[in-house]
Amino acid sequence: MEVLKLTTTVDASGYLHLDIATQLPPGQVNVVVVMNPLISETTHKADYDFSDLAGKLVWQGDALGIQRSLRDEW
Repeated sequence: MEVLKLTTTVDASGYLHLDIATQLPPGQVNVVVVMNPLISETTHKADYDFSDLAGKLVWQGDALGIQRSLRDEW
């Protein structure tokens, strides 16, 4: 058994062509293909910009104490 890992390209028509030299004898083989798309950080953009929804909560008091009292109510 051979395990091969390579990075290749899918062409514009959606086909993946593999031309791999092996040292296996002629005959039938089982082939398992796991395709994992490569997404570079520079080409990936966020689906939505949530910056207009983000804010900052100004809390006065003991946040941990309030959390504990709420949890103790259960």
